[in-house]
Formats: sequence, C-alpha cells, structure tokens
Amino acid sequence: MRTRNRLAFWQNSAPEKHTDRVKKVQQQVKDWQEKTGGNIPMCTARPGWQAMSLKQGNYKKTHYQVDVSLMDILEIDAEKGTVRVEPMANMGQISAMLKPLGWSLAVVPELDALTVGGLINGFGIEASSHKYGLFQHICESLEIVTANGELVKCSKDANSELYYAIPWSYGSLGFLVCAEIKIVPCKDYVHLTYITYTSKQALVDRFTEESLKPFDEAYEFIEGLMYSEQEGVLMLGNFADKVPAGTTRNALNNFWKPWFYEHVRSILKQNKEQEEYIPLRHYYHRHTRSFFWEMEQIVPFGNSTWFRYLLGWMSPPEISLIKLTETEAIHELYDVHHMDQDLLLPISTLDQSLSYFHQEVDFYPLWLCPMRVFDTPIRGMVNPLANEQMFVDVGIYGEPTVPNYKAKDTTRKLEAYMREIGGFQALYADTYQTREELREMFDHNLLDKLREQTGALKAFPEPFDKVSRAART
Repeated sequence: MRTRNRLAFWQNSAPEKHTDRVKKVQQQVKDWQEKTGGNIPMCTARPGWQAMSLKQGNYKKTHYQVDVSLMDILEIDAEKGTVRVEPMANMGQISAMLKPLGWSLAVVPELDALTVGGLINGFGIEASSHKYGLFQHICESLEIVTANGELVKCSKDANSELYYAIPWSYGSLGFLVCAEIKIVPCKDYVHLTYITYTSKQALVDRFTEESLKPFDEAYEFIEGLMYSEQEGVLMLGNFADKVPAGTTRNALNNFWKPWFYEHVRSILKQNKEQEEYIPLRHYYHRHTRSFFWEMEQIVPFGNSTWFRYLLGWMSPPEISLIKLTETEAIHELYDVHHMDQDLLLPISTLDQSLSYFHQEVDFYPLWLCPMRVFDTPIRGMVNPLANEQMFVDVGIYGEPTVPNYKAKDTTRKLEAYMREIGGFQALYADTYQTREELREMFDHNLLDKLREQTGALKAFPEPFDKVSRAART
C-alpha cells in the first residue's frame, strides 16, 4: 500500500483519478436518491472494524453505504505552504511523504493509522496543538459531497459556515472528499527535554506556564505523562538540524527499542532531567508501536527484551485487525473492565481534574497534551470558554483500579463533570450521554441550521446517532 501511494503521487496520477473518484461518489449519492427516495440515511462503506473507535457502529447495518475510498496525497504547494489530500490518507503516509521534502503538517496526531477524514469529522491533536490548535484548525479548505450530490468547497472566506460546521460533525453534513492542510518547514530531529516531577502541583504549574507562552516563545512540542497521583514527566521539544557531539541520539521507534512510555518511565525512576535528539518521524509516531500503553494488555510481554529483539519487527499489529479477530468474550471483557477516554478540559482545571480522575478511575499512565481551542468568527461544535482558550487532553487508556468499577456509571460521572467545567469528550470513545446532554456539551446550532439548509436531515444521521454507546457494539 505504501509503494502504491508513493507511485500515485510521484506519477502525478492522483489528481486526475481524484476527479473521477469524486464523480463516482456524487453518482452514488444520486443513485441513493433514486433507489431509496431519500428515506434511508447514508454512511460510508468503510467497515466499522477499520475505524479507530474500539466499538463498531450499528448504523452500518441499516444505512445506505457509499464507497468513499479516497486515500491519496494530491498536491504539495510549497509556495502556499499547504498539502491537498484525500480523506483516507493517514498520518504515517503523509509524514513519510512530506519529511524528505522538508515539510510537516503543523499538527501530526501520533498514531500512524489516523486518517484525515477521521481527524476532521472527529478530532485530532498532537504535542504542537498548544500553538496550532486542533487538527481542524490547520485545515485551509474542505470539500464535501452534499445530500443532493453537489461538490462544495468551503474555507474561512467561502462557504464559511459550512467550513466551521464540518469539524466534529461525524459526517452529518456530507461526504468529505478533500482537505487542504497547512504545512510548516521542519528539521531532521526533535531536541526533547525530559523533566521529572514527584509533585503533581509542580508539574501542573510548569505544564501550564509552558503551554500559555506566546507563540514565538513556546516550545514546538509539549507533552506530559503522569505515572501516579504525584509522579510524572514533562517533555519539552524543539526542532533541531543535527545531533551535537557528545549528546544522545535515540531512534526510539526501532523495533528493538523499549516502548516510548516505558522509556519515559525509566527516566522518571532516575529522577533527573535528561535530554536527547530523536529523528523527527520517530518522535511524531512515538506512541504507535505501543498504541500508547494499550499494547501491554494485548501482548503483555511485548516490551520484554527477548520479544523486542526476536519479534519486535512484527509490531505493532493493526488495531483494525485486532478488532476484526477479537472474540465475543474478549469484547465483553473490554466493555466491562476497560476505559478509553480523551477528556478535553480547560487548563485552569487541570490540577483539580487530575485529583478527580484519581478518585474515580485511579489508572496510570495518563496522557497530558495541551491544545488551543481558537475563538473563531463563526461558532462550530467546539468553542473556548469566554476567558480561556487553552485546554488539555487527558487521555485515560486502560483498566481502572478503583474498587467496584462500573464502566457506565463511572463514564457518566466523568461526562457530567466535563459538562460542569466546560470541557468536552472525544467522541470516538464510549459516550453514555443522552441526546440532550450531548447537545449541552457540543454547540449544535450551526450544524442544525446547515443540516436543514443542505437537505441532510434525512440523508445523514446526526452525531448522536453515530457516536452514542447505544449506537455502537
């Protein structure tokens, strides 16, 4: 697949084929109108097991499926500083294409398999999001096929309401077929500094201070990992041209290397500040091999020395393959004992929120990633507070250790807490919110208006009907 994608780009065949593929999407929408009279909602034909959500959407069984298999990189415009891509292009593919040319997406979400379409219709962040915002904020323009089969391009200046309504809409306005995304010059390495803490308050204070610095003064990359209620590591990174003599180079994604979070844990145990130089794509995809720390539950010995040297080259297994082959018993165990949540909260609430999560979940590591939610001229689904734009993604991925953990009850508590503090829940994860609660958390005003204007009400399900726990198994 990687070779096929490169050939399509360098032979310049992708743009011509893109036009034909978009026309096929448009024709499928017109066929839907003729065959169903517009009475059965549409969805993509992509199987649920290929999506990043750990659950599969039930709606796939009853909705009219449209093939939107568009996966190419179409054009790199160095003068404009943009790349045009199709929605199924993923982060590993794009970073591999851009890096040799000296470019990078301004925000590169960590996992290789994350697709552009999922990051726009859903959400995406990375350690540079304190500067550039969410993945949606680096999109210069978007193109969708609407319910009537029309191809519409939108940006901040043209069809701007549609541009601001698409992010977080989960395909409820149309089929995304192209995105033009901001790219920035990059260098060969990331100079990463690891700062260890045994005080949560001290870590939160420094994390907040670094995240809130002005654009030109801030580090390019900021990330935190909490390993207990009080212990954690703050990581601060900048681009670097080369590795200075006498310093450490760490190609941390080589298959024989320890998983990244375990590497960071080893630094925490030494309890002293350290720094190293990491090849850029190794840094970008540092959590891919271990799927953050989820792989430990799938392959418990996966980080052992013998496994890494003998079989590490086989890692990581595709998450989609794991979903496809898991048994009903394993599925039920995950449902009862496992939590996967990204909780996006105002940075001013980080200290109290970590205490609350410790009380209700008591699971570590926790991922901390700062992210700016920009105050846009037109309000979409996700907006900042009146006096606060900096948020933090707290990632909880694993088995909570609190006594008598109940997945639904605990998740409901976390959801209520997020609504109370003005935060958001990433909707790839299980959400037990009611339709009304989801609308309280996410501003549906613009989305509702455009769904009615574009004829999407019957053509596409609204977000709740695709993301609620009742809609997924």
